[in-house]
Amino acid sequence: MQIFKHEDLDEDILTDLLEEINELYEASEQTLIELELKPTDNELQRSLFRSIHTIKGDLGLVNFTPLIPLLQHGEDLLDYLRKGQIQYTSNMSDLVLLIMDKVKLFVQSCIQTGQAEYDKDMYERLVAAIICITPDNSNDHEQLLAKAVLILDPSLDLGIEINDASTTEKPASSAPASVATTGIPKSITNIEREDLLFFRELMKPIEKRSRYWEGRGDRIAKLAGYINKIAGSPINEVQLAVACYMHDFGMAFMPVKVLHKQEQLEEVEFNLMRSHVYKSARLLENLTQWDEARKIVMQHHERIDGSGYPLGIKEDDICDGAKLLGILDTFDAITHARAHEAHLQRPKKKAVIEINRIAKGQFSTKWMQAFNSGMAALLTK
Repeated sequence: MQIFKHEDLDEDILTDLLEEINELYEASEQTLIELELKPTDNELQRSLFRSIHTIKGDLGLVNFTPLIPLLQHGEDLLDYLRKGQIQYTSNMSDLVLLIMDKVKLFVQSCIQTGQAEYDKDMYERLVAAIICITPDNSNDHEQLLAKAVLILDPSLDLGIEINDASTTEKPASSAPASVATTGIPKSITNIEREDLLFFRELMKPIEKRSRYWEGRGDRIAKLAGYINKIAGSPINEVQLAVACYMHDFGMAFMPVKVLHKQEQLEEVEFNLMRSHVYKSARLLENLTQWDEARKIVMQHHERIDGSGYPLGIKEDDICDGAKLLGILDTFDAITHARAHEAHLQRPKKKAVIEINRIAKGQFSTKWMQAFNSGMAALLTK
């Protein structure tokens, strides 16, 4: 490890610097979420480039030199993206977030102690890996991006952790190449499509009630359809999609101060939060054609060992749709939660590892197997 000691800078300058980096970090996180839904949106791509460019310029002004090459080559990568010369992928998202994490920690350390530790060799290896990603080798981009991510955080390698949580049972079908571009299944009737689009539109203003939720229904519905296919499609895909869009409808009636509370919830607040499943399910109870979706919504917070809510039922009494939705609901919360400053977005590979660590007693082994197979295919190809 090397030690960087900054010049004698006014404390106000450093504090302002950190505040701006925090603002740009949060803006970039939101941009990356939106890029997951609209990966070809050029305005979003340019916005991400501008954030990294601004951070690099700010650090240059205060001569935080160890970080400049790293940010410069990250900026070059995003320049290819905004010019349409390379494509956006989830691995690119993870790489950008990890680089920004390093920047924040570096600046925070300088403010608190007057110096910061950094791994010069690791930074040089990372820059060398990023340089290899060019418009001329598009077939290698995912592998090269994954390599760069692992240089920053080797714990994100899926290998052993994923196998430990799985069983010898193989998924019913091999993993598709990618998730669908929409959470709306293709093979449905016009009436089903109209209902599903209505539910999707109904959730949009509810998701906007908190900036942490926007796009949540689409993300979960797309991933649920993907994992369901891996498992051999035992869940009706349309009922599953409706449940994915509607499962958090009841959150619209929760006080925002409770939703965003940083301290542990009091018992009355926790009971209020738990009531959202009833509110969500009741919206569907008079629509008999969506009874299976209602059941999935009602049960998606139940746990295999019976410690979940609202009924405390165990594995055999929980429907497959709820078992799958419970996993994906947690995955999305881990990768996109914003309520606590300390709960930063974790890269997707790290989130998969984290879910495997808490899976025992909470999630279905069968559906964890399908989830692991699908995520391994998505994140390592």
